Amino acid sequence: MGKQPVTGVTKNQVVEMEVTGMTAEGSGVGRVEGFAVFVPRSAVGDVLRVKILKRAKSYAVGKIESILTPSSQRIPQDCPHFGSCGGCAFRHIAYEAELALKEQRVRDALERIGGLDASRIDMEPIHGAQRLDGYRNKAQFPIGRGRDGRLVLGFYAPRSHRIVPCDICLLQPPVFAAAVSVLRDWDAQFPQEVYDEAAGTGLLRHLYLRWGQATGEVLACLVINGESVPGEQELARMLRERVPGLRGFLINSNREQTNVVLGKSFRTVWGSEEITDVLCGLTFRISPRSFYQVNREQAEVLYGIAARYAQLAGKETVLDLYCGTGTIGLSMARQAGRVIGVEVVAEAVEDAKRNAACNGLADAEFFCGDAAAAADRLAKDGVRPDVLILDPPRKGCAVSLWDAVEAMQPKRIVYVSCDPATLARDVKELGRRGYGVRRVAPVDLFPRTAHVETVVQLYRIRDDAD
Repeated sequence: MGKQPVTGVTKNQVVEMEVTGMTAEGSGVGRVEGFAVFVPRSAVGDVLRVKILKRAKSYAVGKIESILTPSSQRIPQDCPHFGSCGGCAFRHIAYEAELALKEQRVRDALERIGGLDASRIDMEPIHGAQRLDGYRNKAQFPIGRGRDGRLVLGFYAPRSHRIVPCDICLLQPPVFAAAVSVLRDWDAQFPQEVYDEAAGTGLLRHLYLRWGQATGEVLACLVINGESVPGEQELARMLRERVPGLRGFLINSNREQTNVVLGKSFRTVWGSEEITDVLCGLTFRISPRSFYQVNREQAEVLYGIAARYAQLAGKETVLDLYCGTGTIGLSMARQAGRVIGVEVVAEAVEDAKRNAACNGLADAEFFCGDAAAAADRLAKDGVRPDVLILDPPRKGCAVSLWDAVEAMQPKRIVYVSCDPATLARDVKELGRRGYGVRRVAPVDLFPRTAHVETVVQLYRIRDDAD
């Protein structure tokens, strides 16, 4: 038989198409000759001329050549780095359209992966943010050099470690841009070799910044492939003069050939090794390693929903697995009888203990351990929490956790998730273990990006049957 004719689109072909849907990552999608064609920075309702860049077996990827008819969702792009830095996904569409996409993403995951009946999902409308820009309280800028020899700080391009220079990121507070400017000016006086990932050579790796939105305090940390850097006292002086609210300047030593930003060793060059912020009426101490939600205002919304779903009356025992620095459990501590937090990262546990002490929360206790192993031990010790808080990493809960959850039989489970797919998978498993979904609340902690958080309230089904 002769060679079969190629069907569908081909690489470098220019096609006309209408965008009819949107992926979770922010690419528009339409169909051409039966092929799904994905187009970054497009919007539902766009009619486009698209050049095909990649052809796979069942789909293609293209780029916009021209917009023939713009979508009603489109807004003017306000950032010159949009689409190249790998950060924002939705700067080209109205915020209402972004929220609708995120809410639908959560609903779709619960239906398709979680096996829930859409008509029976009590989902609150997504909780959007009041502040769309300037909300990020943490940044880690990789350091490189441009062809002109000047220091380059910015963000990695999508799926690469190529630095896209970015003097001002709209998602970050202006004080971060001031710190970046200082580092560039300091480098003109004390030029150093920048880190080469492939060779493992060079000194300057990252500029790491944290900001307390409620307090205005700033912490700056220079990550280096060494123990010290020439002119570090001058850098400290320049930062103090030009970065409002600076509380401390640290050097972090990271000599490992790794993608992990921070190394194990910190040294304080000037000031404090931590800052403070206020969240849900509590004071939190934040060091470079502390886990702390990057959007403080929306974190208060998220934790408020979690507390509402916990339905605390003042005497309950709350078990907070994957507790990090204890923010969720501590935010509920005054409404509970006892809070137990478990976290595998030892430094985070120490932060949680300090945060409990500085807020006078004596009935909150924290210990270090694997969530599944700790839950199993607590179950064997007869601990029967009334409310279980689950806030796992993006990969979701460990499979080994479920037997202990079933043994403890909490009346309610409040699951806080940063990934709808793993959330839906775990909700389905909890369904097998006797827990039903009562309420769901998507929360937009990261406006203009593809991420969405979700809070789910689950109840023990047998209690409803009694």
